[in-house]
Amino acid sequence: MPASATMIGALLGLGTQMYSNALRKLPYMRHPWEHVLGMGLGAVFANQLVKWDATLQEDLDKMLEKAKAANERRYFDEDDE
Repeated sequence: MPASATMIGALLGLGTQMYSNALRKLPYMRHPWEHVLGMGLGAVFANQLVKWDATLQEDLDKMLEKAKAANERRYFDEDDE
């Protein structure tokens, strides 16, 4: 998964820079270092997005377990009394 996220992010950064040059009617590869920088930033962004999504999913699972336990205590423990 990290390799695909890195590649997608790099392509996103490259595409953004090329699109920016195309909008301004400049040569696509006007400053190659900007493309490398865009690819690097895109890769970092995509990898951080994957990490954030995994963390968010773990937090959601914990919250759902707590809510399920609270509901079971509330509704099923009252029957025992």
